[in-house]
Amino acid sequence: MKPTIELKPLFHKGAEQIGIYSKNNSALNSTLHKEAGAVWSQTKKCWYIPLTRNAFDHLKGALKDHTTIETSALKKYLEGRREKKPASEQLMLTGTGQKKAVTANAAISPVNKHVLPAMSQLLKLKAFSPSTIRTYLNEMTQLVNTLKDIPADQLTPELLKRYLVYCYEKLGLKENTLHSRINAMKFYYEKVLGREKFFWEVPRPKKAQQLPKFFNQTEIAGSINSINNKKHKAMLMLAYGAGLRVSEVVALKTFDIDSKRMSIFIRAAKGKKDRIAMLSPVLLVMLREYALEYKPGKKGYLFEGSVKEAPYSTRSLQEVLQLAKKKAGIMKPGGIHSLRHSFATHLKGTDVTMIQKMLGHNDIKTTLIYLHTSSKDLMKIISPLDDLAWG
Repeated sequence: MKPTIELKPLFHKGAEQIGIYSKNNSALNSTLHKEAGAVWSQTKKCWYIPLTRNAFDHLKGALKDHTTIETSALKKYLEGRREKKPASEQLMLTGTGQKKAVTANAAISPVNKHVLPAMSQLLKLKAFSPSTIRTYLNEMTQLVNTLKDIPADQLTPELLKRYLVYCYEKLGLKENTLHSRINAMKFYYEKVLGREKFFWEVPRPKKAQQLPKFFNQTEIAGSINSINNKKHKAMLMLAYGAGLRVSEVVALKTFDIDSKRMSIFIRAAKGKKDRIAMLSPVLLVMLREYALEYKPGKKGYLFEGSVKEAPYSTRSLQEVLQLAKKKAGIMKPGGIHSLRHSFATHLKGTDVTMIQKMLGHNDIKTTLIYLHTSSKDLMKIISPLDDLAWG
């Protein structure tokens, strides 16, 4: 029996979207991500695509052999929208003595139909990663949907500044999302349209200086020990013991594990960079126990998902950690990436440049932030509170 997904209207990231709701299914998740181009929203806890006819038709085509699609909620919303267009997402773009009120609508105006295809083509020619392409196109979609009949190619830096203020004040976008939107717009105006240094005139929002979220060693041991499934345990041990990203864990092939050199080969990771990660003796024992039970193919993925010869779902692995934390009674927030942060924080007596190489950072400034999370020197300091004479 085919699984059922339900499509509902969703307003997210400043635009109308189609929310895709279903029970967790790694095979379906893979199809939504790779074939339908859907994006997972951690805040909304659902997959979503732009509310456009093209995106909807593409989704139906990708899922026609895999699922039953329930669309009644979406149809009801669209019928209501035809009767009364929403007025809540309006942006006032003010020109010289002229005001134009435009509604953030999913239908792209003919004057801007060329924007996304031209951008997509150049992103692919420059061999950007699929995730970067999806992000850039999604962010640019929000802009052209908002513009309606205003030609995107004619926007000046002043109008773009007003649009970004609208995104910040009215839509409540966070700094990281604003940076992604600026990067997408920068690519279009500078690379596609060839406007040299166009975005020098558009200031970037200041990012919050946040320390990485990490677990202490007791919390990590408790989480891992709460798991009985050897595959799940091996994947979490890999993320922590080698400092891997979740995408790197699920992308590993069996031949990437080199027990002779006690190393792990990470291929085409973030930024399309290869690197070598460490393989601890404890982790090697766990991987051998896992291999004896699950018998992964010699040339295939080390961790297969529910679909044979397909990688394990990153979303499913995140859920494995959350369940493990719950079983261990750990309330601290954090996902798989927090295990990577924990690896860097817990390394003992390791030169910072070596940590940089193991994590695959381009800039050592990114690695230096872990110096602020170490507590070994902090533990030696005596609080002035302890020196007070208590009587």
